[in-house]
Amino acid sequence: MIDLRSDTLTMPDESMLQTIMTARLGDDGRVGADGRGEDLTINALEDLTAELTGMEAGLLCPTGTMGNTCGVLSWCKAGDKVLVHEQQHLLLTEKFLFDEQYCRMIPVKYAMNEKNTPDVEQIDKLLAESGAKLLCLENTHNFSGGYVIPVEEMARLRAVADKHGAHIHMDGARLFHAAAALGVEAREITRYVDSVMVCISKGIGAPVGSVLCSTKAQIAKAREIRKVLGGGMRQAGVIAAPGIYALQHNLQRMREDIANARLTASLLRGRLRKLTMQDEVQSNILVLDVSKAGVSPAEFCAMAEARGLLIKTVLQTCVRLVYYKGIGSEDARRAAEIILELDAAI
Repeated sequence: MIDLRSDTLTMPDESMLQTIMTARLGDDGRVGADGRGEDLTINALEDLTAELTGMEAGLLCPTGTMGNTCGVLSWCKAGDKVLVHEQQHLLLTEKFLFDEQYCRMIPVKYAMNEKNTPDVEQIDKLLAESGAKLLCLENTHNFSGGYVIPVEEMARLRAVADKHGAHIHMDGARLFHAAAALGVEAREITRYVDSVMVCISKGIGAPVGSVLCSTKAQIAKAREIRKVLGGGMRQAGVIAAPGIYALQHNLQRMREDIANARLTASLLRGRLRKLTMQDEVQSNILVLDVSKAGVSPAEFCAMAEARGLLIKTVLQTCVRLVYYKGIGSEDARRAAEIILELDAAI
């Protein structure tokens, strides 16, 4: 079975697991005068992630949802207006910030332009009209098909936010795939944002966790928010140690994931009759629209599973394939074969 449902399916190898055995542990909930916990391995992971993103400090969170939530709440309060893309993950899937039962933030929704990047002109207008003081970005953008915001467009977004006195938070769950796609260091992207959440449990390959990075002052706020949300941890160096290993050993192989996603796309392009593929595969995600195929996304996924391919439904009319450590070029080729077989059969 070829499993392309998500890059959360990466499994730790033996070398990564061995780091747990030698990790220096402590109580991360016991915060000293320096604002840091007592688990030295967690501190090392937070420092490494902050360095890679060009930020002052980091905060380990158990999930990306909590990392994004702590990041946004460090800038805003319940009921505030926040600019988000209409298909942004933290709006459609994470939900907590905008749920009527919880934070009740008001989403001011912006669209993508023809290049599948945030529409800067519309964002300029919406910031002026709404008075919102936070713009949320997602790089890469999950549901659109892993599209990347180029560095020059990040600079334009920064200028617009500054014009209106707004901060920028980035959901960088797949930030290092974005950096690999653009051929730049991650910090060249994040230099234009005020806070960023990075998942270490997706394509990077660690088992658990995400790290929120920002200034020392914002991370101090976020640490208190994390505690209120139940995210304070004790000897979580057992989580942090594999994360350090992943950041030290797995960043260069992001290019392999992108190459495999593009390989499947190249084998499908021009040969699909009923399915519609995204215009360009930029990172490790490939989205197919099944709306003209006469089957629902769930039905298409069931048909694919019967042929040995696990994929996931996204939005209302699409399915998603995600490439990651453990998926090779032969898997990418076979995935294309199965998609073509289904496209011919339906």
